[in-house]
Amino acid sequence: MKKIVLSFMILLQGVLMAQEMSKITIHNVDVPVVFEKDSSLPIVSIQLVIKNAGSMEDGTNEGIAKFLAAMLGEGTKEMGSTAFAEELEFRAIGLGANAGTETLVFDVSSLKDQFPYALEMLTKLLKSPNFSKESFEKIKLLTLGMLSSKESDFDYIANLNLQKILFAKTPFSHAYYGDAKSIKALKLKDVEAFYKEHVTLDNVIIVAGGDIELEALKKLLIPVLSEFKQGKAKEVVHYDANTGEKEVVTEKASEQAYIYFGAPFYMKINDEENYKAKVASFILGESGFGSRLMEEIRVKRGLAYSSYSRTTVSKSHSSFGGHLQTKNENLQEAKKIVKEEIKRFVESGATAEELAQAKKFLLGSEPLRNETLSQRLSRAFFEYYHGFEMGHSKKQLEKIADLSLEDLNAFIKKHDEITKLSFSVVTKRSKP
Repeated sequence: MKKIVLSFMILLQGVLMAQEMSKITIHNVDVPVVFEKDSSLPIVSIQLVIKNAGSMEDGTNEGIAKFLAAMLGEGTKEMGSTAFAEELEFRAIGLGANAGTETLVFDVSSLKDQFPYALEMLTKLLKSPNFSKESFEKIKLLTLGMLSSKESDFDYIANLNLQKILFAKTPFSHAYYGDAKSIKALKLKDVEAFYKEHVTLDNVIIVAGGDIELEALKKLLIPVLSEFKQGKAKEVVHYDANTGEKEVVTEKASEQAYIYFGAPFYMKINDEENYKAKVASFILGESGFGSRLMEEIRVKRGLAYSSYSRTTVSKSHSSFGGHLQTKNENLQEAKKIVKEEIKRFVESGATAEELAQAKKFLLGSEPLRNETLSQRLSRAFFEYYHGFEMGHSKKQLEKIADLSLEDLNAFIKKHDEITKLSFSVVTKRSKP
């Protein structure tokens, strides 16, 4: 029965996923295009993904990638933010920018008949972003206000302090939005220099789809891409989490103890055993109700409403981590249970029932993760960006379907580095 269900699922996926890879050659640079035609709605969307332009490139200007993305939302110098936004709204065009860890992304979406004009507006933005003093000061003020509100966001504080432990002396040890000190010190010329250095043709990947022919899309994109200057492409550096078991406690006026924990997880994105990590992570703490941590901490002991953990494996970094909230007086007990349960999982592994349930969910829910054009393009981009062949995700599912309990538990036991836990806690201030 398992094989029948999986085969049907993969067949369905094949019907839905009709992505193709192409390229646009401009200034002797081959810009890759991930594309899927979908005429179910008269809509076209595109992402210009800029590699090596995310927050891990901040350097000494912490928060600059996020700051740049915010400034790119201020329209052009000629039109200003208000007129630019009104023009987009009048034509129901979505156009924005966002910075992640590794990339900066321009998003454009519109009705089919408005798409050429949407790309004209994107071209204007790329040619003359609103890097004015007024726009700069506005974004600085908004960013400082947002950072001020983070002072009472205990999840944010606990998570940030954990990252400082796990990834000390790496680009992941600072806040993606920076802090008050780094933002106050930021200069307009710094933002302009970051844009010039990182937003370059050599780093562009196009992800597009909708009610348009590929060749027509490529023709429309030539003026857009012509606005990019050539630069230098580079490989993303990978960082492992630190091995030292440390703890940082931050005292706040908190009614709950916010517990964040993490450890190294030695795995690269192209590791052949990545599919095993997905299954193991699901069983331990990623599946919510029914996971090991949730069962032990909430169901059996009533220490928290929820408890969650996962493994993170990306091109730039990898780690294991999780979090929960509990009463301040239960802080030490909760930490003890987390340590014990993770150690028990590594030593004893999963059960046959847990593996069966994990397979049922991961395989059975797969069609739901490919329902929309956006979902399918995201997967296709993931495969391309990480150097996989098209269809890599389907092959991973086949491996999950065939995974034996013996192989899974051997994998779990091998990764005992996840027991080397560090903790970041926000809890109630001690009485003077």
